[in-house]
Amino acid sequence: MFPRRDAFLRRCIFHYIEFPDPGLMRRIIAVHHPHLDAKLLDQVLIKFYWLREQNELRKKPSTSELIDWISALLRSGVSMEKIESHIPFLGSLLKKEQDVDALQRYSKQGGRYPNKWTDLGPRYNQ
Repeated sequence: MFPRRDAFLRRCIFHYIEFPDPGLMRRIIAVHHPHLDAKLLDQVLIKFYWLREQNELRKKPSTSELIDWISALLRSGVSMEKIESHIPFLGSLLKKEQDVDALQRYSKQGGRYPNKWTDLGPRYNQ
């Protein structure tokens, strides 16, 4: 990517849009997956927000990647037990190879993925 010159930046308007909280994210997902099982929705959101909190990731997953990940999970028929204990199709959420590698190392070292909102700490307690 090319550095932006000051003259260009002076002509730009920047607008910050806050990342959706879990409540708004549920409504966004409902537009794309209106009949999604509530338990599955909870699990994907818990994993998604946990991933976004990981400082080691170079590119945090976005809303569009979450929606695509849900599609992959639904099409694959992966079990709820696997979703609760792992993050299937991690490449759907993480676009950088080194991010996928970091999560795979975490898993191999016995790292535990969250499966309850309380695992994410007080910020996400529902």
